[in-house]
Amino acid sequence: MDYKNLLKKLCESHGVSGHERGIYDLLKEEFATISDEVTEDKFGNLFFLKKGTKGKYKVMLAAHLDEIGLIVKDIDDKGFIKFTTVGGVDQRTLPSQEVIVHGKKNILGVIGSKPPHLLSSGDMEKAIKIEDMYIDVGMSKKEIEELIKIGDVITIKREFRELLNDYVSGKALDDRAGIAVMAICLEELKKLYHYHDVYAVATLQEEVGVRGATTSAYNVEPDIAIAIDVTHGKARGVSTEIELARGPAIGKGPNIHPAVYKGLVDTAKEYNINHQIEPLPGPSGTDAWAIQISRGGVPTGLVSIPLRYMHTSVETVNMKDIINSGKLLAYYIANLPEELEGQLCY
Repeated sequence: MDYKNLLKKLCESHGVSGHERGIYDLLKEEFATISDEVTEDKFGNLFFLKKGTKGKYKVMLAAHLDEIGLIVKDIDDKGFIKFTTVGGVDQRTLPSQEVIVHGKKNILGVIGSKPPHLLSSGDMEKAIKIEDMYIDVGMSKKEIEELIKIGDVITIKREFRELLNDYVSGKALDDRAGIAVMAICLEELKKLYHYHDVYAVATLQEEVGVRGATTSAYNVEPDIAIAIDVTHGKARGVSTEIELARGPAIGKGPNIHPAVYKGLVDTAKEYNINHQIEPLPGPSGTDAWAIQISRGGVPTGLVSIPLRYMHTSVETVNMKDIINSGKLLAYYIANLPEELEGQLCY
């Protein structure tokens, strides 16, 4: 599988929280050859099952499919579209962006605001408020209302770009990079002997409250789970020790089961996989937070991909971190013992 091309297709697809269905066909096609079963639950989470040789225990992997975006709020008399955010969009990055309004058909537009020439000296020093932005699609209100309605979602139009030294940039790498990690893991598991059934889950609506993780963990009832997400990587003005191209970040803290953490670290050391430790003193802000407390509680781990410029349209990661994350998870699963009772209690 061409992992970089898969990531490109994922990032250039559109799936704002609550509207992820447009990516389903792509995922089902890509995962069909590396999964034994592909299913969907009532909420819309996608499950890719890789059967183990025993099937007594269940290991769940979770990476969220949704992306942050915008939503149509109003259409004024001049044909300008007012909008608001879905998820934690960095509003400072919105002026002058190209967008796609997903109405009856996809409509291209641009985000406009008052030109700097017309701003007061005081306003020039302030970030533009979302209330003062609008989308221009080049149509009258009457024309717009035939194709677009209030509540339609909007995504940033951004092509996936390859940078130097295995760096890539684009929108929705949070957390389509995690989806790619699951694909790498399942493909690696095809070459390995593993006892336990693996449920790789593309979860929905993480960006608006880890909702898909909540429902999918309840349905799967996993014995062990590992969430896959992104984390802030070192950049100008970012206070973190996590660096890009230094390997996946393995979470450690109250959201993380100590046996799962130890197993991931031991596996990374055994297979010479570069890795980093990420201290998490409280909520991890990922699917792991919901999975851990599903039903009677689930021993949960977290593997994160270092990422720069989170929640913008130029999120940046290194492909080596993605590939190493997938291999780490595959080797961890393949090395789990046949009996897990000793690892399932706190």
